Amino acid sequence: MSTSKYKPAPLATLPSTLIPAKYDVSPETRKTQIDRLSIRARLKQEYLFQYNDPKLTSHIDDPALISWTYARPANVYPNFRPTPKNSVLGAVAAFGPLIF
Repeated sequence: MSTSKYKPAPLATLPSTLIPAKYDVSPETRKTQIDRLSIRARLKQEYLFQYNDPKLTSHIDDPALISWTYARPANVYPNFRPTPKNSVLGAVAAFGPLIF
């Protein structure tokens, strides 16, 4: 599709920004990218209208931010990694008030 006039030097590789396989996409992929960008632009425009409304008296609800906020504390333990420092701090927090 696109033919670049860039020829790599014998001892250098082709820069990743000039690899044609990265940019030559199928029409279906391009259509889905355009659809995603149009949805994103529409949501951004709606948010900016709400943000810049001078008569707005309440907070702007962002459903993605709300769902992320509620999902974040629910997944604490899969991301927790016990380390010696965590163990010592936990023991101090648990048994420190009983001893001191």
